[in-house]
Amino acid sequence: MSTFDFDLFVIGGGSGGVRAARMAAQTGARVGLAEAAELGGTCVNVGCIPKKLYSYAAGYAESFEEAAGYGWQLPGEPVFDWSHLKSQRAKEISRLNGIYASLLKNAGVTLVTGWAQLADAHTVEVDGKRYTARHLLVATGGTPFVPDIPGREHIVTSDAMFDLDPFPRRLLVVGGGYIACEFASIFNGLEAKVTLLHRRAHLLTGFDDDVRQFLANEMGKAGVDVRLNCEVASVTRTADGLVATLARGQQIEADTVLFATGRVPNTQGLGLEAAGVALDERGAIAVDAHYRSSVPSIYAVGDVSTRVQLTPVALAEAMVVVDELFGKGKRRLDYEFIPTAVFTHPNIGTCGYGELDARAKFGQVTVFSSEFKSLRHTLSGRSERTFMKLVVDTKSDRVVGLHMVGADAGEVVQGFAVAMRAGATKAMFDSTVGIHPTAAEEFVTMREPMPG
Repeated sequence: MSTFDFDLFVIGGGSGGVRAARMAAQTGARVGLAEAAELGGTCVNVGCIPKKLYSYAAGYAESFEEAAGYGWQLPGEPVFDWSHLKSQRAKEISRLNGIYASLLKNAGVTLVTGWAQLADAHTVEVDGKRYTARHLLVATGGTPFVPDIPGREHIVTSDAMFDLDPFPRRLLVVGGGYIACEFASIFNGLEAKVTLLHRRAHLLTGFDDDVRQFLANEMGKAGVDVRLNCEVASVTRTADGLVATLARGQQIEADTVLFATGRVPNTQGLGLEAAGVALDERGAIAVDAHYRSSVPSIYAVGDVSTRVQLTPVALAEAMVVVDELFGKGKRRLDYEFIPTAVFTHPNIGTCGYGELDARAKFGQVTVFSSEFKSLRHTLSGRSERTFMKLVVDTKSDRVVGLHMVGADAGEVVQGFAVAMRAGATKAMFDSTVGIHPTAAEEFVTMREPMPG
C-alpha cells in the first residue's frame, strides 16, 4: 500500500493544471487538485476567452459601419449596452467553470478549494490540512506586473478590464504586448477614446518587424492614438478622472489607466523556498526537459515556469508530464513553429521565425510579402488593409516564417502551421491550388521575392 494520499497533487486549476489532473486520473492515478479561485485560470476567467468575446463585440461596431456599403440601411444609430455585455460574458464564464468542475469530477479527481502551499517535497497544505503525494505539480500561471510608480493605486490591470464600472470613455493603455494591443483595439472598437503608450520604438517585441509596423499603422488608422518611446512617471486622481504624467512632462487625461506591462510567474506564497524549489533569473520555477524542478518529486508547467506564455503550450506541457509520470515517458514538446494569434483589429496570425531571427538562424533567406485591400473592403468604405509575409530558408526552400495581419488571421495561420510543422517548402506552397476568392490564397500565390 502507498503511504501517500495521492499519486499526483496539482496546485492550480488553470488550463495546464486541469489538463494534467484529468488526464492523470484517467490512467488510474489518484489525483488531487487545489484551486483558490474559479476553475479555468487566467485564460477562462480573465484572459483568452472573455477577451475574444469582447473582441467580437467590438467587431460588430465595424460591421455596422460597413453595412451601408452593402446596401443595408439601419433604422438608427446602434446603441451599445456595456452592462449587457458584461452580464452575458459572466454567464458564459460561469458555464465554462462548471464544465471544468465536471471534467475533474468525472475523471475522479479530488478537488480541494483553497490556497495551497508546499510544506516539503511530498506535502501540500491547504487551509491547515495536509495532503501527501508521490508527485507534485505546480501550475499556478502568471500574474500581472505593475511598476512601482507614484499613483500606482489608481492603476488597473487586465484582470479588472472586463467588469469596469462605468465604461471608460477615455482609456489609457500602457504597454506594447499582446494584452495592451488587444485591449486598445477592443475598447477603441467599443467607442472609447484610447491612447496606447509604449516605452519602446515598436509594439509587440519578438514579432516580425514588418508585422509590428503594419499593425501600429492600422491601429492608428482605426482611431487608437499610438504613442511610442513614452513612459508614465505618475498617475494622479482629479475631480474629472485620472491624469497620467509622462516622463517628458506631458499629461494625458483618462477615466481608466490600464497597465499591461507584462506578467510574472505566480510563485509568491507557495512555499517554494521551504520545499527547496529553485527559481531562475526571471523568478520562474526552473525546470528540465521533463518539467521537473530542482526537487525531483515536484514539477511545473505553464506560465509559472515561463517557457512560452500561451495556453495551448501549458496544455501540451501538462500532457508531457502525465506521460512521463504515468505513461511511456516518450512524449516531448517541440517549441519550434508554435503558431500564435493576437486579437487586435485587425488580427495577427504568425508561425515560425520573423525575418531578422530567420537570417540569424539560417543565414540566407528569401522573403515574399504582399499588402492589399481585402475584397470585403472594396465596398465597405473602410481603409483597412491586409499584410502577408513568407520567410523561406533559401538553402532548403523550407518555409520557416509565416505572418499575417488581417481579418481572421489566427484561423488562417492555424492550418498553415500544420504544413510548416511537416516541413513544407515554398515549392509545395506554390503547387497548392488556392481557394478563391479568399485572403488566405495569397500565401500560395506569392511568386516575386522581395529585393535583398
